[in-house]
Amino acid sequence: MKVAAILTCHNRRESTLACLEALYSLDKPSDWELTVYLTDDGSSDGTYEIVQEFYPEVFITRTDGNAYWNGGMYISFEKALQGGHDRFLWLNDDTHLVKDTLLRLEHTLNTRSAISGEYAIVVGTVQDRKREKVTYGGVVFSSWWKRTTPQLVYSETEAVACETVNGNCVWIPVAVASVVGNLDTIFVHGLGDFDYGLRARKAGIALWVAPGFVGVCDRNRIEGTFMDRNLPLRKRLKIILGPKGRPPHAWAVFTRRHCGPAWVFYWFFPYVRVFATWSIAWLSRTLFRRRTI
Repeated sequence: MKVAAILTCHNRRESTLACLEALYSLDKPSDWELTVYLTDDGSSDGTYEIVQEFYPEVFITRTDGNAYWNGGMYISFEKALQGGHDRFLWLNDDTHLVKDTLLRLEHTLNTRSAISGEYAIVVGTVQDRKREKVTYGGVVFSSWWKRTTPQLVYSETEAVACETVNGNCVWIPVAVASVVGNLDTIFVHGLGDFDYGLRARKAGIALWVAPGFVGVCDRNRIEGTFMDRNLPLRKRLKIILGPKGRPPHAWAVFTRRHCGPAWVFYWFFPYVRVFATWSIAWLSRTLFRRRTI
């Protein structure tokens, strides 16, 4: 079986190397062939050069730093789709997999497909490096009116269904890729993985979370993001409107596709929340100053 690993990276040389080392060390049957497709999105820390030195077999593409996660993964996936592969593994370069990951992903795919008779995508769950918290994996939405508030689902012992996926570790058979295609380039950094999973479900494809943990990856910190309440309002607005926030057009496409008739409400919500949380923080600081005068 021909397996293609799909990655993108930007200025995380040591993490990228550790990810590749773990990837190439994974257990797999002797008749499996692993090919790695990596997009280096404008790294200036020597990632491109050192990957070429240590892993010359990697198909690596350089971009100018404006591809971000979704764009970089799209490029790698597009090249892999032309390679005649049977399975595709989405993998974040800050995710380090455990030895039996591929075997467990394939076992989950085969058992669930046999039971349901449906095409399926399998997502792996990762935990933080302290092994205390689930960080990324398959998600569900707790109610119909929380269509943009995901909750991770996980079981140590059995596969569980999910509604969409974080893109850290995702196992996609070619039959699914032929139906769903590639990531949508309307998305820049985030949202592309969620969109892919939701489009797959609409196409009748089941999504399953493999049992147990497949690796480690720390949760992204909120510091420096549009959710960071310590930043000035102007800075938070710049971030939320930028490629790593909720770019208005891409966010409108996502909410219109996946949030039903009330999609405009979901589209407005993150921008309103930035203003609301800033206002509350400003009011609290003002009242505190008055009490101390």
